[in-house]
Parts: sequence; structure tokens; C-alpha cells
Amino acid sequence: MKRREFFAVFGWAAVWSLAADAQKTARRIGVLTGFPQKDPLAQVAVTGLANGLHRLGWDEKNIRTDYRFAAGDPVLYKIYATELVGLAPDAILVSPMPAVLALREQTRTIPIVFVLVPDPVGFGLVPSLARPGGNITGFASYDASMIGKWLELLKEVAPTISHVAIIFNPQTGYAPPLFSREVDASARSLELTVRLAPVHDNDGIAAAIAAEAREPRGGLICLPDSFNETHRDVIIANSGRYLLPLISTPSFPKAGGLMSYLFDPVELYTQAASYIDRILKGASPADLRVQYPTKYSLIINLKTAKALGLTVPPSMLDLADEVIE
Repeated sequence: MKRREFFAVFGWAAVWSLAADAQKTARRIGVLTGFPQKDPLAQVAVTGLANGLHRLGWDEKNIRTDYRFAAGDPVLYKIYATELVGLAPDAILVSPMPAVLALREQTRTIPIVFVLVPDPVGFGLVPSLARPGGNITGFASYDASMIGKWLELLKEVAPTISHVAIIFNPQTGYAPPLFSREVDASARSLELTVRLAPVHDNDGIAAAIAAEAREPRGGLICLPDSFNETHRDVIIANSGRYLLPLISTPSFPKAGGLMSYLFDPVELYTQAASYIDRILKGASPADLRVQYPTKYSLIINLKTAKALGLTVPPSMLDLADEVIE
């Protein structure tokens, strides 16, 4: 082999060797989300995490991310949890609650950072917010007090309502523990009765909403979870059919629902990136405090309000972060 050819081959071998070494030393994380891959919230998870990590110095050169999108399917939660744990990542970002539970069954050692999980202490994920203590920590979404706030907002925009149904899927929403004395107290103070409306499919959604509409002056709360997000069009269509005011997540008023009052999911995933960063640099999830959102946004769809025959009070419009006309 000629000297020039030898160094050319040697040079490319060195490049490939460096690339292989970089691949070996790159850190690895997994992401398990309950939303379909093309759903806006799934894209928020992907872009929010990537942007957050990039600002902290992580990119495709030093970190590898494996994504799994369960689309609200309980079977896929278990399958994907097993797959991700089998890849032995340095940490896993996960949402919502059923995905966390599926991962907890598979590992008690790989660090897990959750997002969009309600009441993590009440559900037994962590013993306390300040000291999670195990391999799980993250960013909670809401607790019973938030349901009380949703009731207040429904009553303010529709003063005549007297009863409200909470739409949820027992496999993804886990509403019963949240149906607490605090929610009951809020309902009584607003002269409302509240009932749980568990659903599992499109027919169940239609039946639950029709049942709420049998008596006049009803309203709906749609809990933030992967099932309801995946079936939002069906929920919105049926709430509109029966002229029931509905409060849920930000994607609902943007798709034709009445309103939402919730945190910014982009901010939550950006914060989650900071915990992933700290874990990759040696921090233990046991020492990372579980956090709740500090900022919430009110979104109102005025066109939908008019279709429901509602007049949104000027005070609510003044407080709204976004008004869709």
C-alpha cells in the first residue's frame, strides 16, 4: 500500500473510531408518553425536552433519546416500559400516570422523571414532595384544589349550572382519589353536585355526556389525561351537541371546546429537562423535590361560548391569557 493511501485509510479509520467512541460515551435516555406521536402534546414533549436539554449542553453528539408513544393504550404502556428498561438508559422521562406505574413495575433503580401526573403523594408514587426518596421524581400536574378551581370557573361562565360530571378513563385518569372532601366542599360552596363519569371508548363518552344532559343546567370537567386528549374531538362534539359548558386542557378550546385553565406543558417539559440534566450529572432522583406548576393560563373560546348561549363576564375576559374569537 502506498504511503498516501495508508494515511488516507488510517485517517478514515481514526474518524470512524472517534465516532464509535463518541457513540459509546453518549448518554442515553428514554421517553414514554401516553399521547399519539402526531398529537400536539406528544410534540410538546419531544420539542420541549429537546430544547431544554440543548440549552443545557446536550445534543445528538452526547445524548441519545429513545421515544415510545403509547397513544393511551394500557397494553402499550406495559410493552414500551419493558422495552425502554431493557435499553438500560441513564434516565427515563414519562407521562402520564399509567406510564409511570408501568415503569415502576419494571425498575426500581433507573431514574424516572414524570410529567403530567396528578397528586403523586396521594397516589403513592412518592412519600413526600420534598424528599421523594426512591428512583422517581418529577413535575405534578394538579391536585383536588384544581378541580375546585375548575368548578368555580364553570360556575362563573355559566351561573345557572347546578351539576357537573367529571369525564375520565379509570385506566388513565385515576379520578376517584381526587374526588375528596376538598372537591365536595368546593361543590357545596358553589351549590353544585358533582359526579364521576368513567368512560372507556367513544360510545361511553357519548353516553356519559348524554346522561349529564338529561337534567338541565349541567356542565363538564374533562380531566387532563392521555385518553381524553386522544378523544378530544368526540368529547367536544358531544358537549356541543347538548350545549354543555366544558373545561379541560389548553388543546380543547383551541379545537372548539369552551375553555381551559391549566399550566403551560412546554414549561413543564423544559423543567423536566433540567432534572434529566442533573441526574445525568450525578444527582439522585431521591433528592430532587417533586414540583407543582407555579403558573396557570386561562383560555376561553368566545365563539364556542356564543354557540352555547353564554355571555362571558368581562372580568373573566380581562383575566384570560388567550381569547379565541
